[in-house]
Amino acid sequence: MRSLVAAPVLFGAYGVARVLDGLDGSRGPGLAWAVGHLCFLAGLALFVPIFGRLRSVAGGGATATAGYVIGLVGALALTAQFTIDVVVGFLSADHDAMSPRFDAVKAIPGVEPVVYGVVPLLFYVGLLMLVAQLALQRRVPWWSPVLVLVQAVVPLATKDLIPVGAVLLLVAFAPLMRARPVRPGALAQGAL
Repeated sequence: MRSLVAAPVLFGAYGVARVLDGLDGSRGPGLAWAVGHLCFLAGLALFVPIFGRLRSVAGGGATATAGYVIGLVGALALTAQFTIDVVVGFLSADHDAMSPRFDAVKAIPGVEPVVYGVVPLLFYVGLLMLVAQLALQRRVPWWSPVLVLVQAVVPLATKDLIPVGAVLLLVAFAPLMRARPVRPGALAQGAL
């Protein structure tokens, strides 16, 4: 499945663009800001089929469906966040002009927790749930969910490590390239 490769590559491209954007001492607006954010948005869009595939490979069921839904909710929140970033970047003449626009958006009730706070983290929670379930089913190696977790945590040290996280995600997804979906209930019956 090409999206298993393309999504991490696009996330990595965002990370590289972010690093390049910060070389002048500030981030956004400009070409690197716009291209980076658009790459991340394209990568997020690819997670719709990725989450669906992970759910299918896990055999469906309540846990896989919960991971699928949680991941998609987080992806929607991240999509809103990055769309706001792109729009603010396009509307702003320079970096200083961006702050009041972001402040105005964040002042809208509910936007802070839903778009910038807890809800975007659900993307990573859902992804980890699905890949961990596949590891428990021995459909992927034990290290796949470990790499998914590490790639989610590494940027917390510094967002300049986003490209490293993208490489880790690509490696974590490698075993999924050959994993095949199973019909719901087949895993419970022991048939693969």
